Amino acid sequence: MRPCIMPAMARRSRSDKYSNVELGPVPRGTDTPPEEGPSRSARKRASEELQTLGEQVSELPNQTIAALPLPEPLKDALASAKRIDDFGGRRRQLQYIGKLMRRLEPDALDAAREAVSAARAPSARQTALLHRAERERDELLESDAALERWLAEDRDGDAQRLRSLVRQARKDASEARPGEAPRRGRAYREIFAIVRARLERV
Repeated sequence: MRPCIMPAMARRSRSDKYSNVELGPVPRGTDTPPEEGPSRSARKRASEELQTLGEQVSELPNQTIAALPLPEPLKDALASAKRIDDFGGRRRQLQYIGKLMRRLEPDALDAAREAVSAARAPSARQTALLHRAERERDELLESDAALERWLAEDRDGDAQRLRSLVRQARKDASEARPGEAPRRGRAYREIFAIVRARLERV
């Protein structure tokens, strides 16, 4: 009787054994570069900006602060900052306010920035008006044509008085010695007051 010989089974290679296995995602940190967050300097700038914003909000009127969508702990901290006169104590309080500001939602931060901008707008307009009044005054003193144009536009003004003031201001300036700054007397100041008053009306 012939022995029964079993057919040899094909040996699977190691690569065949795992050929149908689905590989999962590549672990982070191997081939995929990590996502980069804000740099340290960027975080520092953002922190300083919120610290400054908190100080600016603390200078707003109480009714303006009350209307802002801020959490009560921050409103209490802002009210306390107004009552602190000691320099060191106020500085520590403002640092605490800055810490609370960094916890605010974007909508609350936007509201705080808008309130600060609105409070500063009148001051900015007033500064621009003063600069314009200075330019207009200097043009009146330097040019007869500028004076005539001003008088033509300002029908309600006292033309005779303005002409007299311009003559006096020019005379004062011409009496300065070489190397000295031009004299700025009463006429010079009155011209500025006239110009400023008219600019505030228009």
